[in-house]
Amino acid sequence: MGRTSHHPELSEFDLQQVLEALVDPVRRSIVQQLDAAGHDIKCGDFDLSVHKSTATHHFKVLREAGLIRQYYVGTSRLNTLRREDLDQAFPGLLTAITTPQPATH
Repeated sequence: MGRTSHHPELSEFDLQQVLEALVDPVRRSIVQQLDAAGHDIKCGDFDLSVHKSTATHHFKVLREAGLIRQYYVGTSRLNTLRREDLDQAFPGLLTAITTPQPATH
């Protein structure tokens, strides 16, 4: 298997698993940062308030839910948002998660 981790196929996506992955604010932040960047991001380049080992866990949860795809370029692990797959599986969900909400007072 090497350095390639399992990524679920579109037919394996589970709404409950996706929602459970997105309930955590750190994981939502990763998804939002990927969406805002518009390009793939190295694991170490995210603005996260957690230790590296905790971040690794969050990336794994997102990958196993199908929200991100991870791959290596040299020694760097990059992350890409699986927007097209998610929009096909759950239309509108990712847009709702990544669209900034107006502040309420």
